[in-house]
Amino acid sequence: MTTKEYELELPTVGSIDLTLNEYGEGRPYLVLHGDGGPQTVYPFSDKLANEKQVQVLVPIHPGFALTNRPEKLTTIKQLAELYVKLLDELSLINVVVIGSSLGGGIAAEISALDSERVDCVVLVDAVGIDVPEHPAADFFSLNPQQVAEHSYYDPIKFAIDPTKLPPTVTAAMPQNRESLKIYSGGASMTDPTLKGRLANVKVPVLVLWGEADKIVDQEYEKAFAQAFPKGSFEQLDKTGHMPQIETPDQLINRIWEFSNSKT
Repeated sequence: MTTKEYELELPTVGSIDLTLNEYGEGRPYLVLHGDGGPQTVYPFSDKLANEKQVQVLVPIHPGFALTNRPEKLTTIKQLAELYVKLLDELSLINVVVIGSSLGGGIAAEISALDSERVDCVVLVDAVGIDVPEHPAADFFSLNPQQVAEHSYYDPIKFAIDPTKLPPTVTAAMPQNRESLKIYSGGASMTDPTLKGRLANVKVPVLVLWGEADKIVDQEYEKAFAQAFPKGSFEQLDKTGHMPQIETPDQLINRIWEFSNSKT
């Protein structure tokens, strides 16, 4: 993994310092992390790059992992604009955008921006749209044990003991949580305008959902898939909200089959 720093500009924000971690070489795959921070996608990204001989780009959402968040950078849509600006800066084409949880909401917003650099999008247990009959769980009301129970098919195996985390990860957790609240707009983690804007998305979108996910249920993810003109839904077996941690091989195989069928 190599780490690079970029300074990008958004009209609504101004200058933004962005940290980007890169793995491998080849077709670009942009991986957008979720609520738990970038460390939740690092092993997955390394595995994807090595096994499939592709380039994997993992930006750190400003405000996560002890990075700076400009005061005016407050929305998921702005993050999407920032990452499209990054793709432009790097002159990338045929990009596969993958987003997990919060990152899935960002990926959905990227698809709505209609960038010619994006080839297809994969949403993994994504949050972001408003489905009143099937709301996402209130993440901020859950303690660490409940988060594990909501997130994993095998919570005993994958539950995190905060006392055993690296100091840098522990130090970042309060800031991560605060940044998540700001970007997601509170407990609902939804944008009521997003679902309608997805009706004009031109690229193919695959929505993946882990069968044990209790953060968002199957009907929520099916509604996400149905919001896209070229959306499809698939269930992942014996995994939950974070298949990139629990069943990375299954996730990589589905992403690989989908992304290569769209070239």
